[in-house]
Amino acid sequence: MPLAPVRRQGAWKLAYADFLTALCAFFLVMWLIHGASNDQRADIAGQFSSSSKLEPHLTTVTEPESNLILEQLYASSLLQQHRDNVFVQANDGGIRVELIDLERMPLFNKGEATLNDRGTLVINLAAKAIAGLGLPVAIEGHTDSAPMLRAGYSNWELSSDRANAARRALLAGGVDASQIRSVSGLADTRPLEDGRADLPQNRRLSIVIQIE
Repeated sequence: MPLAPVRRQGAWKLAYADFLTALCAFFLVMWLIHGASNDQRADIAGQFSSSSKLEPHLTTVTEPESNLILEQLYASSLLQQHRDNVFVQANDGGIRVELIDLERMPLFNKGEATLNDRGTLVINLAAKAIAGLGLPVAIEGHTDSAPMLRAGYSNWELSSDRANAARRALLAGGVDASQIRSVSGLADTRPLEDGRADLPQNRRLSIVIQIE
């Protein structure tokens, strides 16, 4: 009679130990990167590269830091509770958090620069998510191409006023004044989809988290 195969009952423990070791190493690297200068980050990257030359976008090791920030944002109440109003995207300069003023879920009343109740709630949750990062931010106001019907008041004024309303709300929500690097109104010059400035989703606030 052939012998039954012997089961290795402790194999999962070794796999779990390896996982914990890798996790600890990951957070150690993240801690080192967060407190390092750009030159120091480049040196750290060199330790993990098998090539003598690094690709330009890796020299400051911003990609792991961006991923870590994205994870924190996706775990925040902002995205857990208001995903329809929020779009997040990483780019070369940092991370853009787009707060979309949807037709049926607006952040502002039409043609007005004062946040409504929903807008106040969304900005407050954005402030809580951003304040803990301690990183500089730029605030942009955007509109669609529909013209304003008020004399002497265009989409340039509206987008600027909305951006400043967002700035005040972020400060009230806990973002430190030193984190605010710029506030600008861009009217309909930066549509989400090229050539479609008429789309209502272009009415939005952009909070650009800058990774230095």
